[in-house]
Amino acid sequence: MFPFFSRSKMSDAPEVNPAPAKTHEPHPLDALTGGAFSAATSGERASRIRDWLATQPSPEQLQEVFKELSGRDKGAARAVRERLDEIRRAKGQEAIAAEWAEKAQALLAAPKLNIADALAWQRDAAKAGAPLSREPLSLLKVQLADRVKVIEDLQHRVQVQREAAVLLAQRIEVLSTKPWRDAQAALELLRADVARWQEQAQELTGDASWASVEARFPPLLDASRTQLLVVWEAFQPAVAQAAAAAEDAAAPLPPVPVWADELRAARGLPTAASEAAAASAAASKPARAAKPKVAPEVIEKAHQLVRDALATLEKETAEGHGKASAGAAAALRAVLKVHGKHIDNTLEQQVHTALVAAGELEGWQRWSADQVREELVAKAEALLNRPEGQALGGRKMQETLRSLREQWKQADQGGAPNHALWKKFDEACNAAHKVVEAWLDKIRAEAAEHKAQRLALIEEVKAWAQEHAASGDWKAINRALYQFGDRWREGGHVGEKIFAELQPLWKQAIALAAAPLEAAQKESLARRHAMIEEATALGAAPSLRIDAVKALQQRWQAEAQTVPLDRKHEQKLWDAFRKPIDEAFNRKSADRERAVTELSARDRVVLDASKALEAANATGDAQQIRAAMQALEAALRGQAQAAEAVATANKDAQSQAEAQSVAAPATAEGGAEAVEGGDAAAAAPATPAAPKPAARPVVAVRGDDRPGMKKDAPAAPGRGARPGDRRDGRPGDRDGARGPRADGRMGDRGDRGGRFGDRPAFEDRGPRLGDTAFRAQREAMEHAQLALKKLAAQAHGEALTQLLTAWEKRDAALVPAAQELGSGVTASVRSAWTQALSAAPKGDAAEAMLRLEMAAEAPTPAEHITARRMLQLQLLTRRNDPAPAQTWGQDVARVLAGPSDAASARRLQNVLKTLLRK
Repeated sequence: MFPFFSRSKMSDAPEVNPAPAKTHEPHPLDALTGGAFSAATSGERASRIRDWLATQPSPEQLQEVFKELSGRDKGAARAVRERLDEIRRAKGQEAIAAEWAEKAQALLAAPKLNIADALAWQRDAAKAGAPLSREPLSLLKVQLADRVKVIEDLQHRVQVQREAAVLLAQRIEVLSTKPWRDAQAALELLRADVARWQEQAQELTGDASWASVEARFPPLLDASRTQLLVVWEAFQPAVAQAAAAAEDAAAPLPPVPVWADELRAARGLPTAASEAAAASAAASKPARAAKPKVAPEVIEKAHQLVRDALATLEKETAEGHGKASAGAAAALRAVLKVHGKHIDNTLEQQVHTALVAAGELEGWQRWSADQVREELVAKAEALLNRPEGQALGGRKMQETLRSLREQWKQADQGGAPNHALWKKFDEACNAAHKVVEAWLDKIRAEAAEHKAQRLALIEEVKAWAQEHAASGDWKAINRALYQFGDRWREGGHVGEKIFAELQPLWKQAIALAAAPLEAAQKESLARRHAMIEEATALGAAPSLRIDAVKALQQRWQAEAQTVPLDRKHEQKLWDAFRKPIDEAFNRKSADRERAVTELSARDRVVLDASKALEAANATGDAQQIRAAMQALEAALRGQAQAAEAVATANKDAQSQAEAQSVAAPATAEGGAEAVEGGDAAAAAPATPAAPKPAARPVVAVRGDDRPGMKKDAPAAPGRGARPGDRRDGRPGDRDGARGPRADGRMGDRGDRGGRFGDRPAFEDRGPRLGDTAFRAQREAMEHAQLALKKLAAQAHGEALTQLLTAWEKRDAALVPAAQELGSGVTASVRSAWTQALSAAPKGDAAEAMLRLEMAAEAPTPAEHITARRMLQLQLLTRRNDPAPAQTWGQDVARVLAGPSDAASARRLQNVLKTLLRK
């Protein structure tokens, strides 16, 4: 049974002592990790590793444990690896943090801090992955932000001081236009304001961060201080001189015209304005007389030349052209030397204003051009000194250098050239251009390689075209051509000149390869257009030929699968092909729907009969329902008979509706179950069936000459029970009783009525019904059958209730008629029931009740289960006694002869529900 054992357990051979189990030596790292290597399961090992990691081991210990544990349990080693990765990341971040901390400290330690450098430090540190949220970078970031805030505050205060200086100067100028006593009254207040302004300006320049302020702010503060002091130093002596002149009439007048006129008026002397007017009036008369007259044409010509030169200068100055404005200014000065004496004072003032503006523009242009050149030099030098990982590529470097040189040319156009800056700029650009040269060499090499690949592809296409010139697999050819096109597009970049040389060769090769496919596509297009015309003809035909349409569609599919076309073009052809066929099918569907909607005469008769049947179903009268059903069946068989049957059914329904009142049938107490359609006969008497149409005469009947098949010949004796007996009683002659075949091979079979024996011939059902009429008659029939079933169940329940009431009251007159009880109850059985109810209750009907439950196969209460089993055993011993299913009528009589109680009545009701329906 167990062939794997070499000897049985009962052998006398001594048993070999089993080798002792090998003891595992503890791992050297178990003491360090708390027994992780000797743990029995992976979960326990991972738990011990986590406990060990909570003790914060050193990186060397972590590395050693990970090396040993990764080969045994990768799940447990994952936690160690994550700790190592975390330590490694921390070290990397510490190095980065130290580097950026040094840069931040250098920025803070520098005497001059540039705001842009401070902002760039934070941006670049974040890009490099420095932990700005941890110490010391977080503190350094805050310090730099505070430093930047202080510098920006200083710059803002400089602007405020500048505005304050302008306001003070304006106050002084306004006081010089008012009486000198008002100025003398405001002198002390002005002195305090000027002193306060100087203190605030000194405070700004003495700030520790003043050196970090942008270069444009200190000159602004110095200019404001100078302007204010000049105005203030001129205002104080003028006020003192005015006060002295007011006290002493011999004292000199102040240089302020308003104050001087006021003091002259106080002394009773004429004002300076009246004296100047008189002097000018006296001097003008001899001057006019002495001035020689000049011709108007000369004056007009001088004015015109000066205006033209002035307009040119103003235009160049407004556009900011330094060189052009200098030339225009020189031209204007030359014109003034010749014609300056013939112009008036207004034009002369305009000329001087334009010359001053041109001089300022020339100086500003020279200064701004040098500023632009210095910025360009710094940008050129920074091209090769970019941070790691941000170096420019060849194309970007080339574009940047080209842009810088264009900017230098524009700077040279706006001012005088600066050869020293140009030398530095050119050296920086040449050094950066080496990157462009290396990139260009690489591009040339790649272009040569791509050119060779494209030429090889062209030769491959030519060879492929010769090889597949006679191939008929157009799909494969089309797919290969698309693949060649994709390879050409992905062949890499080449120069425009090389591409212009290669493109004609490629087009020629691909056209040669695609020539057979294009010819096949042209022929396929012709065939498809022919099929489209054929489809148009089929669709326009009065009757649609489905077989021709299917064949044409199969031809189209075969053509489409053989020769591929462009997807859009093929879709357009397919739409044009199926359009006439779809239209024909739509017309056919519309005709069919229109035919369905149009009711024939027979459909109308069937619809009328269906409506009459629905009305009969609503009355709840079984007789009317059956009459309406017969009328509907007659309508389904023919039109003439249907019309008469429908009229008769309607007349009968109206007469019976008038004769009897409509009353709802009572519902049985126990809830009668639905019965078969055949039991409906117990509810109401059947009406006579409508006459059937006459059967068609038999034209020909196939004969059958076998014994017993002819109507005039007696049947031969049957075959005996023994195998040797034959049907004709003779063992020798097999066909002795058959007789001759009179009418053919199979003889005369007319006695059987056809091929399938006595089956009646098919009736003529008339033309096919429309959809509306068919659905109406089907629903009416279904509703009628349900109504009949419901009425039969109600009648059955009423009869059963009356029987139980008669048993309870011992009144034989209450027993329903035999017709109401059903076909299973004969007159003799009903008579036995009435006799049992007429006599006084006697006897024990327990056995009869059990027989009834066995006959109906109904369940027996639990307390009578044992008695039922004993009775079943007794019935098995009574071989010749009838079964309970055969004597259930007598058993019911015995039960009715006994006394009535609630339990027995319920048991009798349960069994009679089943037995009365059989």
